[in-house]
Amino acid sequence: MRWIHEQYRAPLQRFLTRLVLGQHELAEDLVQETFLRTWRNLETLAADPRRIAPWLYTVARHVAIDAMRARQARPPEVAIPDLNRLSVATDDMDRVASAHTVRLALQRISAEHRAVLIEMYYKGSSVAEAAERLGIPEGTVKSRTYYAVRALHAAIGPIESS
Repeated sequence: MRWIHEQYRAPLQRFLTRLVLGQHELAEDLVQETFLRTWRNLETLAADPRRIAPWLYTVARHVAIDAMRARQARPPEVAIPDLNRLSVATDDMDRVASAHTVRLALQRISAEHRAVLIEMYYKGSSVAEAAERLGIPEGTVKSRTYYAVRALHAAIGPIESS
């Protein structure tokens, strides 16, 4: 195993760095995963040393593909802005105007987006509670909330400062 590591670590690192578009840290992790799989199959590889290089590069390529698919399968999580902070209302008229603006904008977005925003922001439901009340998975609540906030911001339009 030591000989395989010494011979192939640097070439595999370069190969995987190219595959993951220059992400050196990710490539290092993938090299380690490749060598872990090598360790698990060492007896098979030791039987025919000529198969080591093709096997390593095939496994490295599969490991890279699996890593990229895993990253695409789950979008990055984002923080959802607090709609209660739409604008800082200094008097009752500002609060009424802000509430009216949000109410009008809510009418312009889809029913699904509106329902999830009402559950999350107006009723103060947790993701699990909203999912149960709306009859949808928790992940759908999270993604729908994210897109609903974006749609609401677009429906409100630019906020002009005085």
